[in-house]
Amino acid sequence: MTRKLRFRGESHHKVDGKGRVSIPASFRRVLEAGDPNYTEGLNPELVIVYGDKRRKYLECYTVEAIEEVDDKIEALPRGSVERRMLQRLFNTQSHATSVDDTGRLVLPAKLREKIGLSSEALFTGAGDTFQIWEPETYESEELAATEEWLDDLPDNVDPLIFLDGPSGG
Repeated sequence: MTRKLRFRGESHHKVDGKGRVSIPASFRRVLEAGDPNYTEGLNPELVIVYGDKRRKYLECYTVEAIEEVDDKIEALPRGSVERRMLQRLFNTQSHATSVDDTGRLVLPAKLREKIGLSSEALFTGAGDTFQIWEPETYESEELAATEEWLDDLPDNVDPLIFLDGPSGG
């Protein structure tokens, strides 16, 4: 079985006035591996989903990851509210793009404004997707929520126990 590349780690990058931001090199390798049309010399494609108003970040999908989401949406009954809403969130409120020749993304103003991004972006790996955050928002909300979750666990509980399901076994 081939090992599937994953987005891992976090990295800060400058954003210029035109919304250009470098993608971490390791993330570019995952985008290349997750784009069935990618070949050496081409730029890998990706989809940036921005629609969920509750999310204060941009969620970036490889071509394969977004196709998996699309397949699940298409399996829902045609005309159902769930299908229409998910189509709106993942198809309408998304931005298909590619990495440029210098390893950067160009983030349109609408997307930067949605998350309050100005001069610096924080890239965070999330397995088969990655997120782009305004660094202070990540610190104050996402990191704080993780710390709170850990603080609520008894001292003798290792978070790895949750990998085996809700009962821990």
